[in-house]
Amino acid sequence: MICSAGLAWETPQLFNRYVEGFGIRCDAVTPQMMATPFWKGRFVALIIPTGFANPAYSRLLPALRASEERILRFVEGGGRLLVFGAADDRPDAYDWLPFPLTYRHGYAERRIAVRPESPRGVLVDGYDCTCMPCDGCFTAPGCEPVACGEGGEAVLLEEDVGEGLVVVTSVHEYPSGTFLTSFCCSERETFF
Repeated sequence: MICSAGLAWETPQLFNRYVEGFGIRCDAVTPQMMATPFWKGRFVALIIPTGFANPAYSRLLPALRASEERILRFVEGGGRLLVFGAADDRPDAYDWLPFPLTYRHGYAERRIAVRPESPRGVLVDGYDCTCMPCDGCFTAPGCEPVACGEGGEAVLLEEDVGEGLVVVTSVHEYPSGTFLTSFCCSERETFF
């Protein structure tokens, strides 16, 4: 079993160390690396942290857009993509994903209900789902909601793409260790 992830950001973060704490190799992937056509990463999963579209926090969004085709190849080839909230009210923040998705920014603690049959619901294991911090909600025609707030707004979605999987969440907490070890471990890695 191979356990590996790339974490996209300008510099290594505490999030990298958190992921490594579960025995998962976690490589820093800078926007320059991501958008460079000759750079070849190899992971089971790629993680895009909260705030990727807000210029006050990150310069990652232009690199994601420049890497749209690479991201699609990575996921279609069996890679797994975990994307958090954009942290900016931009209708086009997720236009680089391989399916349409609309995000409405708004930080709040929400009571969420998790669909028990989805293995991705373990993302929130160990957290109090009666007051889950979320930085927004999603609308994605055709995507399967895994967790929704009281008003039915999706805060965790999953979508199979080719041989891979895309999970999008606005949950404003680190994913559980149970989720990370299942999501970032596989029999093989996929080139990015």
